[in-house]
Amino acid sequence: YGQDYPDDLDQTWVDMTAALIDSEKVNIIVYNQEEQDRVEALLEAADISTENISFYQYPTDDVWVRDNGPVYVRDKNNKLLISDWGFNGWGKKAKYTQCNEIPSLIAAEQDLEIIDLNDTMINEGGSVEIDGHGAFMATKSSILNRNRNSGMTQEEAEEVFKQYLGVDHFIWLKGKAGLEITDMHIDGFARFANQTTIVTMSEDDLAAWDVPDEDIETLYEAKTKSGQTYTKIQLPLTTKNVKTTYGEDLKSKGSYINYYIANNVILVPNYNDDNDETANQMIQDLYPNRTVIGIDVRNLFANGGMIHCVTQQQPIK
Repeated sequence: YGQDYPDDLDQTWVDMTAALIDSEKVNIIVYNQEEQDRVEALLEAADISTENISFYQYPTDDVWVRDNGPVYVRDKNNKLLISDWGFNGWGKKAKYTQCNEIPSLIAAEQDLEIIDLNDTMINEGGSVEIDGHGAFMATKSSILNRNRNSGMTQEEAEEVFKQYLGVDHFIWLKGKAGLEITDMHIDGFARFANQTTIVTMSEDDLAAWDVPDEDIETLYEAKTKSGQTYTKIQLPLTTKNVKTTYGEDLKSKGSYINYYIANNVILVPNYNDDNDETANQMIQDLYPNRTVIGIDVRNLFANGGMIHCVTQQQPIK
């Protein structure tokens, strides 16, 4: 994508790394040795130690590792495995062959058994939201469509998710295909905070995010496995359209829901907006045992994603 692409995003990576290294090990995928040298120089210039950082030199097509990267799961014996779902560039809208290799490369380097699901289902990490206790939430537009899993039924998809993600309670929204490259990933507007709480937006803000009215109703009426209506935490959108650090008006407000939960901190997308502090405090109240750190994602947002989109958590073995 040219040199401007990394130049515009470097500060976001540096800020994320600085926020994480005291909380957990950080794995960074770099294109080659030249890129690793460049990244190490950036970190050194920011006085960030690389002691808790591991570099993986793999050529990739882009930076969205939530969608193409390894998904870590445990089997019935609590053994850690990597599930390698199919990735086709969000329905062949972007280059993807190099990114699709990443899970198998990481599995080999980390000496972890891999579950090859490439021929089973195309599924991006940002497409699915699970609470860790059997509940699942997703939009059909980003999974059950002609450019991902043509001909697959909802029942067939649920059987796959039951087997490989350990879920048994499903909340399906229709979503909106073609709105943007992901065909409306769930992680931009709805996340599980716990077994009884969904972090989302107000009905007006969901509508502004182009979530269909029927989906807003489904989301607000969704029930837990035990039949209770979920508690909703309504994070705001930004007060104004996001503008990049280089002055481009993105003509869209920003979401705070695409945050990353680390061991001791939570990285929250920030946009140099009046609502940054409000959203940070609401998330802080939701996770009192972790410290919220706002990360400027304006330039990343210009390319279609936020913090959750460029991260993928790895449990300890």
